[in-house]
This record gives sequence, structure tokens and C-alpha cells, in this order.
Amino acid sequence: MFAFGACYYPEQVPESFWETDAKLMREAGFTVVRLAEFAWSRLEPSDGVFDFSWLDRVIDLLGSNGITIILGTPTAAAPPWMFSDEMALVEANGLARIWGSRREYCPNSPLYHHYSVRITRAMAEHYRDNPHVIGWQIDNEFGERCYCARCRSAFQSWLQRKFGSLDSLNERWGTVFWSHTYTAWDQIPAPWSRVHAPHNPGLLLDYARFMSDSYVDYQQQQLTVLRDRCPNHFVTHNFTSFYYENINYFDLARPLDFVSLDNYPRGFWDLTLKTPAAAAAIAQVTMRSLKHRPFWVMEQQSGVAAWNTFSSSVRPGEVRLWAYQSIAHGADGIVFFRWRSARFGVEQFWQGILDHDGIPGRRYDEIKRMGAELQRIGSFIQGAEVRSEVALMMSYDSRFAFQIQPHHPEFSYASHLVHYFNALHGMHIAAEMVSPDDTFSSYKLVIVTALLILDQQTVSALLQFVEQGGIVLVTMRSGVKDQDNQVVDMPMPGLLSTLCGIEIEECDALPPQETRQLNFVDAKATTEARASIWCDIIRPTQAEVIATYGEDYYEGRAAVTLNRIGKGSVLYMGTAGSEALIKTVTEIALDLAQVRSVYAHGSSDGTEITVRWQGERRFLFVLNHGRETSTVRLDKTYTDLLSGQVFTEVVQITPRQVLILTEDS
Repeated sequence: MFAFGACYYPEQVPESFWETDAKLMREAGFTVVRLAEFAWSRLEPSDGVFDFSWLDRVIDLLGSNGITIILGTPTAAAPPWMFSDEMALVEANGLARIWGSRREYCPNSPLYHHYSVRITRAMAEHYRDNPHVIGWQIDNEFGERCYCARCRSAFQSWLQRKFGSLDSLNERWGTVFWSHTYTAWDQIPAPWSRVHAPHNPGLLLDYARFMSDSYVDYQQQQLTVLRDRCPNHFVTHNFTSFYYENINYFDLARPLDFVSLDNYPRGFWDLTLKTPAAAAAIAQVTMRSLKHRPFWVMEQQSGVAAWNTFSSSVRPGEVRLWAYQSIAHGADGIVFFRWRSARFGVEQFWQGILDHDGIPGRRYDEIKRMGAELQRIGSFIQGAEVRSEVALMMSYDSRFAFQIQPHHPEFSYASHLVHYFNALHGMHIAAEMVSPDDTFSSYKLVIVTALLILDQQTVSALLQFVEQGGIVLVTMRSGVKDQDNQVVDMPMPGLLSTLCGIEIEECDALPPQETRQLNFVDAKATTEARASIWCDIIRPTQAEVIATYGEDYYEGRAAVTLNRIGKGSVLYMGTAGSEALIKTVTEIALDLAQVRSVYAHGSSDGTEITVRWQGERRFLFVLNHGRETSTVRLDKTYTDLLSGQVFTEVVQITPRQVLILTEDS
């Protein structure tokens, strides 16, 4: 059964509303509802006194209407009776958070751990045999870094386990610089101050890793309870997006049954109508990639997003379009946020499926339409694969390191990776994210973007991949540092020099807004293909030159190179580059890898095309995110699962229309 439903907060409305809500949910085709992730004060109104009676009643009511339940452990928002200064998260400026919002807790607070495990255990024991409860969401959207005294002490212990001795730590961090050599573990700070000169890069990178591990460990405490008490229930966590950079999502995802995404294509920070399809797609692709399996959307935008400012209104058809985009990229469950708009609290202007008056309107009707569709076609889609021949390497160590030393005011690691994803997305090429620790044998092309932190294991894996016929595209600032955030003592790109067949003699950080001309040897690129942000001045040692700089003191020097090794090849891109340049180099890499679009025929701008496979049966998702009617040429006859229409040759897709095409048998 395809999971379809909403986040419901019955504790925030009169109980007299529940019956009507359940009826409307059933009529909308809901199969699942998420409950209780912000209800700690109702579940445990005083220390050690639990009240599940109200939750029992609403679960029984929803269950009698054919709706199953996901329970959230309510640990993201502590009740006032339990919160104390001992639990408070300390921000990077050294100030402790004051209770009154959510996620104010330190992930290393033993007292908070005690209360979190206790409420999780009480809920698990109470609902382990409830026939309507099918799974759990742990906490909600982990979490900011803490710099408190507890975290400092825990960090020192973490370092002792990692390094074993202060001599090792001092050497690997290079603490002789600025007279920072440590003689006792308790001298090592939590690097919270952003007022003075920055801390040692090795210390900062390890602190980022430590804080990521802290949330993984905190999640595991609850996960252990749920696995023990509720072995037949699934366990997940709702991840925020591709752009969240404080936690290694590969680590956080590893012990979960599947990953869930909170998907807001038009967040409250975006006051425009512009909703690029690729911006939402990369989050969905990332969630699918974390475990290389289908994911859920645990919060799917259903209306205006607003705390203190409002996003633009959601246009007719957009809610359904966004939800189907998630399904197209591998979602096996869609849970809308939220059922009713809240009349009070921080999110009182955040639209739910129902407005504050509770009267069903166009958004409800749109979701109800989708519910009826999924009742018909959900079994075809559920569990279907997205097959990718291209991988984008995403390194959280490098993301953390670029947070510490961004290199350039116009550069960010995430944006750099996104530019390559956008190029692939625009060509309808299915991609996945891989970590540096993954295996690459199932792909034809691996794109390695700004892999600042690198170890020999990853280099060896890439070399084996290339020798066996794989294609690798490496971009600037890769191979610069080792695992301790020290610059390597070898020509750049460090451990990648032999693989790439080059040495970088020097580099130029371009002034903001400035670009440099590039000339391709075979003249494939247009004048729009320009270098930007960064220019590596390359000396080929084995590689052939693909493009050279066309101006400045390095005019005529190599900017893009190609090295052939074994049965494969390695491209090196020595600049961040314009959109046209990234597209051109990506096309070269795709040609070398013999990767073709999931859909080889043409479509107008704004149309997204992707494929899911159920065995050998192909489902072609065609979604028009644009404002104009799109034309798509078909290579054969297809039937649209949603409408039953048969299409041949050409199909016209109106704005916000969705097609799920399968080959006509």
C-alpha cells in the first residue's frame, strides 16, 4: 500500500473536531497519519506521569477509518516542567538558548538523554501491540551544533578515543602553529568563539565531525529502545534537505529502515514564484541516495509557508505536482504538512490542507484527487527503482572543511555540486549521491566535486573504477588536504595527481563577478563557457589538454584536461566555471561514459522527465514545472496511468500537469 496522508495535531484542536477530520481524511484517500512529535507536554504532563488516553482515542478513531499511524518521539520540543539550564544548547556565539522554541537541547546532555529515553520507552511499551501503529519517526529535523561545557568535555573524550595520545593529536593538527601545543586533554576548547581569529582547522573539522556523531549517537539511544520494544515497526527520521550541512546524513541514515524528507519547494524564505524543479529534485535524489532505496516524504508542502513572512501562494496544481515529483525520484510515501492550519503558535500562518476555518477548499480537493489516483496506481509505483548510471560524490568532511575555510566569497561546496546536478537534471540524466566510502562499480560516470578532504582509500577506489572502464570528472580544489585538514606536502591535486595526469603549478582566485575566457581545443564550447571564481594553472604530466585559458598571465595554459588510464578516463576541471562551461564539460564526460538521457527525445524548458522501474517495466514521469505548455516527442506509444489516455508521437503538457507513462502493451 502506497503511504499517503498528513501530519495531524489533534492535541491542538477541540476533540469535537476529530470525527470530522477522520471522515475528511478517509474521503481524501489517506492511508497514514503522523502524530505526536510535538506533544510531549500532553503525553507527560508532569515528571514521570504519562497520559496516553487522548492519543489512544484519536488512534482508535483514525484506525477505524482505515488510517495507520506513525508516531513521532516528541523529543524536539521539551515541556517547560523538565527543561533546565543544564540541558540548554550553547550557540556559536557562546550564548545559551532560552527555553521557548524547539530544539533548544544539547545533544550531549545526560539529563536530556534520560528524559528522552524514558518518554520513548513509555510510548514504545504502550503502543508496541497497537494494530494501527506501523512505525516511528525519531525526534524532528536534527540539529544545530552545541558549544557548551558538556560538549567540550565530551569532545575531549572523543578526541582521546580517536588519537590515543596528545602527541598524535598535536602532530596531526599541527598545533605547533601559534604555540597551540596541548599538554593536557582538558586544555582543548570547544571552538565557539567567532569574534577573534579562527581556530586550528584540524580542531574545527574534528569538532564538526564530533557534533555530527553526537546526533547520530543521540538518535541511536531512541532507536535502540524502539528496536527492542517494537521489532515489527519501521523507524525513520525526517531529514531537512540536501542543503543542511551540520550532520553527516550518510551516518545518520545508516541505522534507519528508510530515510524521510521534509520537502518545501517554496519555503517561507522564498518570496518569489520561482520554484526551480532541480532545487527540489536534488533533495529528493539525496534522500534516495543515502540508503540507495526508496524514501518517504514525511512533510510535503501543502500551502503557504510562513512564520513571520509569507511565501507566495501555492498555485492550483502545484501541491500535486510537487508530490508527484517526489514520487518520480523515488518516494514511496507522501505525508503532507499539515492537516489543519494552526490558530496559534509560531506557525499560525503556515497553511495546512485545511485553512483555519476547517472548511475543505481547493488544496483539499487537489490532494483528494491525488489520493484517488494513488489508490488506483500506487501498487504499480511502490518499491520501483530509479536506476542511475551517474554518481555525484558528496563528502561531508569536505562540506565541513569549506564551512571553516570557504576559499572565496562566491564559492560554496553545496552550490558547486548543485551546478553539476543541474546540468544532469536539465538533460534528464538520472543521478545519485555517493559518499567517498561508497563503491562505484554500478556507475559509468562519477563526478568528484571539490573533494577538498581526501584519503588514499578513495583514490584507490577511483583508480580501480577508471582502470575497469569508468569515467571520472574531478573539479578544482580536490585533493588539497588530508583527513586532518592539513594541506598535503605534494603538488596539487595531491593524491589525485597521478589519476588526473596533471600537476597544478599555481592558482588564481578571481575577484568577485570577474570571469576569464576559455578556449576549447575542438571548439565545442561557445563564448559563454567562461572560467569563474577559481583558476587552476595546470601542467599536464600525462593528460591531454581539452581547454585553455584565453586571457590573463596564464593565457594558453591548460584549464580542462583528459587523462586516459586502463579502459577509462579522468577529466579534470580547473575552474568553478559558468553554467555553459559546466554543461559542456559534463556533456564531454557523459559522451565518454556513453551515458544517455533516460528519455532521449526533446522537451521544452520547464519539463522534468525521469524514470522508475518495476522489474523491467518502465514508468516515465513527465512533469511540467513551467508556465507554458510543453511539447514532448515520444519514441513509441504510451498509456498514461493517471488518465488512461493513449499518446503517440507528440504530447502537449500544460503547466503543472503530470503524466506517468507506461509502454502500451
